[in-house]
Amino acid sequence: MKQKNTSALIGAALLMATSAIGPGFLTQTTVFTKSLGASFGFVILVSILIDIGVQLNIWRVIAVSEMRAQDIANKLLPGLGGFISLLIILGGLAFNIGNIAGAGLGLEALFGVHVMTGACISALIAIAVFINKQIGKAMDRFTQLMGAIMILAFIYITLISSPPLGEAVLRTVAPAKIDFVSIITLVGGTVGGYITFAGGHRLIDAGVKGFDALPTVNRSAVMGISVASLVRVCLFLAALGVLSQGLLIEDGNPTASVFRLAAGNFGYRLFGLVMFAASITSIIGSAYTSVSFIKTFSARIAKNENWVIIAFILISTIIFVSVGKPVHLLIIAGAVNGIILPVSLTVMLIAAYKPAIVGVYKQPLILTLIGVTIVVLMAFMSLRVMMDL
Repeated sequence: MKQKNTSALIGAALLMATSAIGPGFLTQTTVFTKSLGASFGFVILVSILIDIGVQLNIWRVIAVSEMRAQDIANKLLPGLGGFISLLIILGGLAFNIGNIAGAGLGLEALFGVHVMTGACISALIAIAVFINKQIGKAMDRFTQLMGAIMILAFIYITLISSPPLGEAVLRTVAPAKIDFVSIITLVGGTVGGYITFAGGHRLIDAGVKGFDALPTVNRSAVMGISVASLVRVCLFLAALGVLSQGLLIEDGNPTASVFRLAAGNFGYRLFGLVMFAASITSIIGSAYTSVSFIKTFSARIAKNENWVIIAFILISTIIFVSVGKPVHLLIIAGAVNGIILPVSLTVMLIAAYKPAIVGVYKQPLILTLIGVTIVVLMAFMSLRVMMDL
């Protein structure tokens, strides 16, 4: 049982982390480092603390209630679970189109294949994971492999870029400037939309639930944020190292530019590997979590869950191949992601105090206060984004 819990802990943490680390994650980190310099370290630090607060609030309620988020929402207010599921699926589908595109770009940089060809190959690889009869183990092992590849690649590019560590540490605790929009963007990109539920739902599927599972849930939630944050910190330091040498990061493909400037043509190939790994795991995480929001509504969907996930991936691929990268759709999806977090977190905060849902469980007051603060901040920024669309 202990071995099962450990495997589920790591699998859920890496599913959440690799779901977060997608093409948008990489681009945001590089762009904000370019604009904020070493002060971006402060943004990362604050976002990490917020991310942990979000994850612990949501994952703990899912675990003690032994229900998925949509069922918790429906228990609070009939129909609310369906509304949240609709937001999750639409946002997940839109972002998955970007993930498919990112995987194609990764294989193009790595092997020189056409982007469309690379996208189709990537979709087939993701589908192969879900065809496996032991889907849980296959998904966990694949995300572990891809996660390890990304971490090693980012550590290498960080070391070779020789970042000014002293300045980075100083500005992390004493920033020269603070950009609240970048903080909200990072939070939304790490625990927004479907991402925050990926690991929590994975633990439920693995049978890790109930009050006794809370220590495992806590470790898994913090581990997931830690892995995603490690990758972000490494990319931040690598970009900072390139900038400190007086080199110019290109706006067209900023992350690829960092890798190329730091390690030449080998760096560009390494970027291709990282982009592919980041995108393919995000494809898997998006598809798995999105479908997990509707499988409790239909016995037929639950019975054929893997095939519904495969259809989700195929639809994303067909849209990308037919239309290309729909930039406006991705912008709208970003706004939807920002809206989903305060809505879903509010539901979980209320549910945490409903005995009919969590029994005798008492949510720590500090987690509730952190959660309420995050809801207010994210709701305000989401409205600002929607007004600007």
